[in-house]
Amino acid sequence: MITLHASALLRRDRDGESLPDHAVLVSGDRIEAVGPLAELSSAYPNARVRRWPGTLGPGLLHDGPLPPAPTPRERVHALLRTGVTAVLAEHLADPALRAAAERSDLLVLATAVAPTLRSAGRADLAVHGVDGACLVTVVAGRIAHRRA
Repeated sequence: MITLHASALLRRDRDGESLPDHAVLVSGDRIEAVGPLAELSSAYPNARVRRWPGTLGPGLLHDGPLPPAPTPRERVHALLRTGVTAVLAEHLADPALRAAAERSDLLVLATAVAPTLRSAGRADLAVHGVDGACLVTVVAGRIAHRRA
């Protein structure tokens, strides 16, 4: 299914310019296009549209140890609640923690790479509210966290 994730503001990278009324077109686990919502809606009239409050941008890279929690799954979920979609491999030495990260489809990277929204890239997105809280985390095209 093709989905348009839209918000009032979009950033292609973490510190990039805020673009008003833009969207990300997602098909499966890939980004098909990034652009003005009106143009993408017109070009893909059958796409499901998800409108999010806040600023839509790339998922975050977590470059430190995972937060403490009773189980590996809860440690990974603590990251998803903040908009993290990628983690450095060096912080997943525990096999149970690595398995939990892989089950959640977190991107495991050997080295830090700045996340960006680009066509043909993996559909890892996050929406943050004006207070900085993560509202939605999309990992490989699927919603992995949604704030209640």
